[in-house]
Amino acid sequence: MKLRNCVITLAAVLTLGLSACGGSKKAQTSEAETAVQVPAFNADSAYLYVKQQTDFGPRTPGSRAHDLCGDYLAARLEAFGAKVYNQRADLTAYDGRTLKARNIIGAYKPESKRRVMLCAHWDSRPWADNDPDKSKHHTPIMGANDGASGVGVLLEIARQLQQQTPAIGIDIIFFDMEDCGTPQFAETLADDSHTWCLGSQYWSRTPHVEGYNARYGILLDMVGARGSTFLKEGVSMQYAPQIVKKVWKTARKLGFEAYFVDENGGYVNDDHGPVNEIARIPCIDIINCDLNAELSSFGNFWHTEDDNMDIIDRATLQAVGQTVLHVIYNEK
Repeated sequence: MKLRNCVITLAAVLTLGLSACGGSKKAQTSEAETAVQVPAFNADSAYLYVKQQTDFGPRTPGSRAHDLCGDYLAARLEAFGAKVYNQRADLTAYDGRTLKARNIIGAYKPESKRRVMLCAHWDSRPWADNDPDKSKHHTPIMGANDGASGVGVLLEIARQLQQQTPAIGIDIIFFDMEDCGTPQFAETLADDSHTWCLGSQYWSRTPHVEGYNARYGILLDMVGARGSTFLKEGVSMQYAPQIVKKVWKTARKLGFEAYFVDENGGYVNDDHGPVNEIARIPCIDIINCDLNAELSSFGNFWHTEDDNMDIIDRATLQAVGQTVLHVIYNEK
């Protein structure tokens, strides 16, 4: 999936909390009256959506599981009231093979010019090329965390969007072929950055709606593993530091600071890269960074056969989902 691990490159940023000055009773009452009622994120529901994806098996492009899961995702978005777009394209893999990709987009309030995009990748890695057992390197992974967790959170958000419409338009985008980048066992690894994130590269050049724009985007990647921590990723801080600040501040207010750690992380090659650099939409990446892991700072299960439902934790899904809900429902 990613070319570089999220190694810490900067010192922790210390944020000074300033207490709000007391206002008049009238002002306080007015503020309370205009407070936004944010839906409650259901972690059990999100967990089920993650499991339903893995029940298809590895969702590698060109497989039957990939086709069936794509149909399932499009049907879920439609059932949850979204206007659904299926963006199909023939994309070239690292080894020259042409694979049929499918980006799936669910638009809420498509007529609104005020929009926010939420995204995740729905394909899974064709190779367990980071597994300690080299005999498994050519085995596709289940991708419960790496792919399915972000999609599961967004499906639960979609269900909430149908029940309570926010003030702005929301686009939920499931990118394909994020995880088909050059495997570690390939003979050539030099400068292979273009072999990753193929679906988001395609969408960023040819969005589902001509002239598409959004205030910002939030990418969810590997957001379901037990004990996950999310640091302020480098590309996100480069292109969208104010959105990072908004999301981390929201998480802190909700009591999720143990997950959304107030520290800067390294740069990650992920779907938010093309969104920022090609589509020119400021987009951040909420992505696990485990500094105590031995195999990878994305977790010891990253790109291994251990990336299955055993590592998925409802508490992690809750922290991410509730935070994102609060962010989008407080947009005006």
